[in-house]
Amino acid sequence: MEAKSRLIARVVPYFRKNGLHLIVEVLINFILPFVIYNYAEAPLGEVRALLASSAPPILWSLVEFARHRRIDALSVLVICGIALSLLAMMGGGGVQFLQLREKLVTGVIGLAFVGSALIGKPLVFELARATMRRRSESEAQEFEALQVHAGFRRTMTVMTWVWGLGLIADVAVGVMLVFTLSIREYLIVNPILGYGTMGALSLWSFLYGQRAKRRGEERRAAAALAAGQAPAA
Repeated sequence: MEAKSRLIARVVPYFRKNGLHLIVEVLINFILPFVIYNYAEAPLGEVRALLASSAPPILWSLVEFARHRRIDALSVLVICGIALSLLAMMGGGGVQFLQLREKLVTGVIGLAFVGSALIGKPLVFELARATMRRRSESEAQEFEALQVHAGFRRTMTVMTWVWGLGLIADVAVGVMLVFTLSIREYLIVNPILGYGTMGALSLWSFLYGQRAKRRGEERRAAAALAAGQAPAA
């Protein structure tokens, strides 16, 4: 119940502040590609129409990056996503090959999460620190100081693994959809899959992070109590 209340307390202000931005994002990444494909398929053919429908999301990514001009872990991830999206629009092949190349973006990012967890440099930590630096340098430094706690490092690693495997699962389902749905159906279902995956991972991360934070505070309080009682014993 407490976690649910905290979630509501964070979600409601977020939507009040970013509601318009989210509506525009859904329009550009979901509705506009579908509309463009429907109107462009007849005169341009399937492949060119699909390429045209990919333009708004890529342009949106470029605009968003230009707005937040700062080179950090988050920015690098965005740049890689844009570069891979542009590469996906190049080359030959049929419609299904083009759709599969687009899923390559999510797949590479998912592998980046998994790889960072394997080498002990969890990407979730780097992204969280980059986000905090944009808000407050002191907040970022406090966050970095938590690395001395084994429980914190384990939490960051687990989160990174879950995000990596979640994105790879999104790719696996997307590949299946490419071969089972029509292009129009895919243009509707794939964004829902993508937003659903990101939403589910974000919600899980919040709940898991709150739980890990609460347990960490309990362990530190118990350790402080034990240290205070040691001399008397």
